[in-house]
Amino acid sequence: MAFEVRTITGERYTFDSFECAIQKLAPTCEHCNCRIIGHGVQVLEHLFCCAHCAREGAGRLRQEVRDAVGAQPE
Repeated sequence: MAFEVRTITGERYTFDSFECAIQKLAPTCEHCNCRIIGHGVQVLEHLFCCAHCAREGAGRLRQEVRDAVGAQPE
């Protein structure tokens, strides 16, 4: 039940579980070091797993973090 993942750069990996693929390929949050398995939050070139970590880890850029989860459209 193996599956293959091809990256945009042409690399090919074969895995037997999503967990192994995530550990190899998913980016890491710059604040808490967990694997980012969803959209995550990007502040300039920095990646975070959530808005909380982005605010904590973005330092002087924390005002750039916008958390729209649960927000009502205008």
